Amino acid sequence: MTHPSKAEKPPHHQSLHDLLTSGAQLLRDAGVENPRREARLLLQHALGITPEALLGLSPREAVATEPFWGWVARRARHEPFAYITGRKGFWSLDLAVSPASLVPRGDTETLITALLDVYPDRNAPLSFLDLGTGSGCILLAALAEYRQAWGVGVDVHPAAASLAHTNARRCNMADRALVMAARWGDALAPQTRFDVVFSNPPYIPTSDLDGLMEEVRAHEPVRALDGGCDGLDAYRDLCARLPLLLRDNGIGIFEIGIGQEQALRDIAGQNGLSVVRVLADLAGIARCVVLGQRLASTGI
Repeated sequence: MTHPSKAEKPPHHQSLHDLLTSGAQLLRDAGVENPRREARLLLQHALGITPEALLGLSPREAVATEPFWGWVARRARHEPFAYITGRKGFWSLDLAVSPASLVPRGDTETLITALLDVYPDRNAPLSFLDLGTGSGCILLAALAEYRQAWGVGVDVHPAAASLAHTNARRCNMADRALVMAARWGDALAPQTRFDVVFSNPPYIPTSDLDGLMEEVRAHEPVRALDGGCDGLDAYRDLCARLPLLLRDNGIGIFEIGIGQEQALRDIAGQNGLSVVRVLADLAGIARCVVLGQRLASTGI
């Protein structure tokens, strides 16, 4: 008589109530905020069902313990939720995520709000450049709003560029989004110009990195966080490049950290740029700066 291999054996099962209770307790003991909610979300993803379907199950329903338990153990080590599930919503998109790039954040959606304010015509045939594209979230959200637009995403890390390309295909935008691995705009052909240049660059001062949340400090890529001694290294480079990348009347849309607005104004001014507008995130913090060339025909 042959016996089934370990891989062929049915997975261990446990009641929904017991699984959620014990999972939430493990997360609570690890200091994870909202442990019951996170346990429910992890179980929903582990079972591959909707929140409504999970609510429809009986507490006595027997469900598989894996991959739920493995995911709970990872979350208890403060690995970001999105890295565990491999996906994150941003704007109107469902994106793949990985440790190759930062997890897309709601604060960054402020850049898309700024774009819509400046260019209300959704049929405008705009050209976008996203420097430090990471997952591609900014570029792809912009392309989702402007169906006649096209864009280029650039990231110095090949794995991040590959992730952005995967997301362009995932969102059915690969025909309008070119992704390349390079430092800022170094791989672009000479004289290439864009209507809009985006960037969410590293802007955390090096001395502040140790004070970040464990989810960020221990798991997200440091190269995408570390902005140098004062957090402004990337802005100095970007502002020097921006006049050579913008078309006439083009704009730069940059994310900034808390308290960096005046410093960016100074750096912009040193490079012939002016601040067109500043937008706050949902917490009321200045999060997005729109830059234009002083000598552009609009007068900005």
